[in-house]
Amino acid sequence: MQPRNMSMSGVVDLAAVKAAGEAKQKAEKARAEAARTGGAPAPGPLIFDVDEAGFQQDVLQRSTEVPVVIDFWAEWCEPCKQLGPVLERLATEYAGRFVLAKIDVDANQMLFQQFGVQGIPAVFAVIAGQPVPLFQGAAPEAQIRQVLDQLIQAAEQQFGIVGTPVEPGAQAEQSAPAAPEPPEDIALAAAHQALDANDLDGAVRAYQNVLADAPGNAEAKLGLAQAELMRRVQGVDATQVRKAAAENPADVKAQIAAADLDLVGGHVEDAFGRLVDTVRRTAGEDRDAARVHLLSLFEVIGGEDPRVVAARGALARVLF
Repeated sequence: MQPRNMSMSGVVDLAAVKAAGEAKQKAEKARAEAARTGGAPAPGPLIFDVDEAGFQQDVLQRSTEVPVVIDFWAEWCEPCKQLGPVLERLATEYAGRFVLAKIDVDANQMLFQQFGVQGIPAVFAVIAGQPVPLFQGAAPEAQIRQVLDQLIQAAEQQFGIVGTPVEPGAQAEQSAPAAPEPPEDIALAAAHQALDANDLDGAVRAYQNVLADAPGNAEAKLGLAQAELMRRVQGVDATQVRKAAAENPADVKAQIAAADLDLVGGHVEDAFGRLVDTVRRTAGEDRDAARVHLLSLFEVIGGEDPRVVAARGALARVLF
């Protein structure tokens, strides 16, 4: 695991797109099942200790269901003794919107090193398997609340992860183990494997095959959009692409290529705005090409993302 910085303001991490899609699918299944049974799935503990052996299941897997905040601490660390109780109290108060994993750095040196922790206390989060540095030191409670609110908002807007509400001040008792999920579709699994192996041509074909049999498969649509985007930008000269786009604002192909680079670089609004502007100043086949490509980029981000919603509105205004 190689931790990375992830901006809360909207960077698109293409390595996390598939994980985000899976997280959304899983969350939707849980909500549908809760609606069907008239109840909600029993949450796990809000506060728990984590070691290296349990990190995969307790943190990475659970982060597809709820934001996991990690408190790196040690018994000898006095500031840790000030920060820890604050985080624990907030975890209880937020009642399932995030969970708190506590890692003793003396007993888990490998995790300490993998996250690149410079000093303790240090607080990170994991969303859909993606590490996010939050803050270091015994920060004021008001600042911690602000960071947590931003984390929860980013988890919901970018990944569809909302956690499982519990009664404030109470830890839910563990219920009987949930029924195992049905096995993953073989064709979809093959597509994911091709994408993970960077076999982009193979991934595109595999996702297309899944969609040929199941046109409404949201996970396959997301995977296909990601694979096609990664294939388009593979090996391109970014400097030349941006130069061509700057010098030729009416060149639709140049603007489309630059928009792809914008999106891969995490500049979502720039990518969308570039193509909306291209639609505004073009006509005929050029205009339609820019519009269709913009719609394909919406598929990469997801139709419920507020940036997509805003761009759809902007597109409608220039079209009509």
